[in-house]
Amino acid sequence: MTTPQQPIGSGFTRDSTAREVLDGIDLTGRLAVVTGGYSGLGLETTRALVGAGAEVLVPARRVGAAQEALAGLDGVAIGELDLGDQDSITRYADDVLASGRHVDLLLNSAGIMACPETRVGPGWEAQLGTNHLGHYALTQRLWPALRGGARVVSVSSAGHRRSGIRWEDPHFERGYDKWAAYGQAKTANALFALHLDRLGAEHDVRAFSLHPGGIMTPLQRHVPREEQVALGWVDEEGRPANAGFKTPEQGAATQVWAATSPQLDGMGGVYLEDVEVARVVPSDADGPGVREHAADPDQAARLWAWSAEQTGLDAFAA
Repeated sequence: MTTPQQPIGSGFTRDSTAREVLDGIDLTGRLAVVTGGYSGLGLETTRALVGAGAEVLVPARRVGAAQEALAGLDGVAIGELDLGDQDSITRYADDVLASGRHVDLLLNSAGIMACPETRVGPGWEAQLGTNHLGHYALTQRLWPALRGGARVVSVSSAGHRRSGIRWEDPHFERGYDKWAAYGQAKTANALFALHLDRLGAEHDVRAFSLHPGGIMTPLQRHVPREEQVALGWVDEEGRPANAGFKTPEQGAATQVWAATSPQLDGMGGVYLEDVEVARVVPSDADGPGVREHAADPDQAARLWAWSAEQTGLDAFAA
């Protein structure tokens, strides 16, 4: 069942858009859940899925903002969810389960990046607690609605190159580094999909992780202007300065492809980028590809067990 972590020849490119990868795909009757589906890449993902006929549930921490962003878009239902609050996750998942609907697509797209040191839940570092543990818990809670045929998509990032899992201090209790914390959370997103696919395949649930590409979205809100200039993202006036940035429509393409493409039927557990399966490269390598530390099945199993301890949730526990 293990899918090789190597390109399959998708025929798409880094410039392909979400609507292009959905060309000819009919999602009528399908139900999708898209976290963060009202902002940035999540918003473009919601628009593309609805355009192909899907019904989309959009859990939102800022319900008013979601209503404004999604106004006039049919086939969307907004609910309240704070991924940093385990009780909120339980309430949202219970509402979905109470509907009796099967969830065909779960896109764990929401996230925070390089925020000031913040604690959520029982004192978890916020990026790990929201980006990983929040989505881990949501997936566990929704498992009864996913089992029997679904794809789960975990939006990671090239930021995973910055850090593996810091087993000695995962919640940065001994000094905080916002970029290392982001890197660890994005590695966790990739490892989560790897192990979920291993466990879920026999239930016809397949999982993927991905790097959407560099895109200017509200994700950058915690990075000061001067730091964005130093990183080469924007010029002194705040205008995009990196010719390699994608548009939001291009950035959403890989996660939409992961969730819907028949090219990926029977596959799972792999990391994608530029609408293609990526290659594994050494953790100290430059350039594209998933780093070895984010594609390690032993690390993935260890993270799963640790996440189960942290949240008290494991849908696959005996």
